[in-house]
Amino acid sequence: MRLRILHTTTYRYQPAATSVIQILRMTPGSHDGQYVAEWQIDVSTDTKLDMHEDAFGNVTHVLSCGPVSDIEITAEGLIETHDTGGVLRGTDERFPAGMFLRPTDLTTVNPAMMAVARQLRSEAESDTLGFLHTLMSGISDHMTFDEDPTNSGTSAAEAFTLKRGVCQDYAHIFIACARSGGVPARFVSGHFLRSDGTVHQDAGHAWAEAYVPDLGWVGFDPANSICTTDAHVRVAIGLDYLGAAPVRGTRYGGGAETLTVTVKVEQAGRGGQSQSQSQRQS
Repeated sequence: MRLRILHTTTYRYQPAATSVIQILRMTPGSHDGQYVAEWQIDVSTDTKLDMHEDAFGNVTHVLSCGPVSDIEITAEGLIETHDTGGVLRGTDERFPAGMFLRPTDLTTVNPAMMAVARQLRSEAESDTLGFLHTLMSGISDHMTFDEDPTNSGTSAAEAFTLKRGVCQDYAHIFIACARSGGVPARFVSGHFLRSDGTVHQDAGHAWAEAYVPDLGWVGFDPANSICTTDAHVRVAIGLDYLGAAPVRGTRYGGGAETLTVTVKVEQAGRGGQSQSQSQRQS
């Protein structure tokens, strides 16, 4: 598929902030099944974007400006995708898979999650892929999609207890349980062409990747209970949301901050198949 993406983030400060520093992880990379045909980032203020790669190989831009009362960051482009059955190949892997067994504050299991992971792992025996598919289905059955009770700082354990959350929470729970079962797993932020055509959310799309012996990294989208397809555009990875967030930063001075984010994803050349959704930042 050919997917056209428009991702706009707007910050407003009243009164103006003295200075603002943001790290942007909004630029997708090319690999097997995903080719970046066009991509650009524009900022409304007079500022320089310093580009580099972070430890995981994500393309990042550092934005610094001020004093400033409003900033609009626009990322847009055209991505060509092919369905690889969820299997990821052709990426620049900076670390051994075992590094992604490392827990974080957002991906720590509670006793109930640990019990589920151990039971499913025991039932699957040596079938790692089967364990992960069953885990994904179990999370989908356990959880109800709800934008209200969680935020960007909600942990996997908190969301699991609530039995409610957004795709970020589903991904954190999957990652936490997979790691508890001895399977390396990591967080992925990106974009998704929804089959229902119109979706408005307070969070952008997120999923997970888990490492399967003799197969490699495989994408699992627990919020939709599917492995990743050509409808997914992979942008950044991390141990959890904080390492893959599209925008993270800080400001000095200023008063109230207002954040507005819109994401439009459409299949190029086919009118009507588009979406607009909100994407939560931290």
